[in-house]
Amino acid sequence: MAAKHEQSLVGKFQHVIYSPKGAIEGILIDVEKEPMQMVFKRDSHEESRAFEDLHQGQRVVIKAIPKGVSPKGDSDHPVFEFLRLVSVDGRKPSKHKKSSGSVFSGVVTRLNYARHGAANGVVLDTGDFLHTKPDGMLRLKLKVGDAVRADGESRPLSTGGGKAIEAIRVNGKLVNRA
Repeated sequence: MAAKHEQSLVGKFQHVIYSPKGAIEGILIDVEKEPMQMVFKRDSHEESRAFEDLHQGQRVVIKAIPKGVSPKGDSDHPVFEFLRLVSVDGRKPSKHKKSSGSVFSGVVTRLNYARHGAANGVVLDTGDFLHTKPDGMLRLKLKVGDAVRADGESRPLSTGGGKAIEAIRVNGKLVNRA
């Protein structure tokens, strides 16, 4: 079995690729007008952060390893295991904070509900989803029309617009994490 070696791919960013559950599991780029798919590690939201602000057509340099033949069948294009984003339009990619230093603000447009029916967060007019868990919603008493300023960890929403924010502090109140 031949060893798979890291490659440097230069192409144009096309779009993110969703998992069956709606998470971002990879991206598609064009390399010399040929589509190539980069697949992220399973359940790795960190890798998708590098692509949340990219637009179709931006020039990217990516380090990746060829995936090879899948036991599930032939692919429509070459598939690679994503390693890292080297540059975007000739510049190093921006670092996305995973700390509570990321601040989000907006106005509540609707409540969001957990599978069992309890409010577990809010959607802001910015398109961001602020997740507080049901106990956090009870403590914060947020309602439609409320102005919100929150900090927490974020990742892109699977819809391709806005962010899912795991709230740490909302309007100066620590969100209960018990």
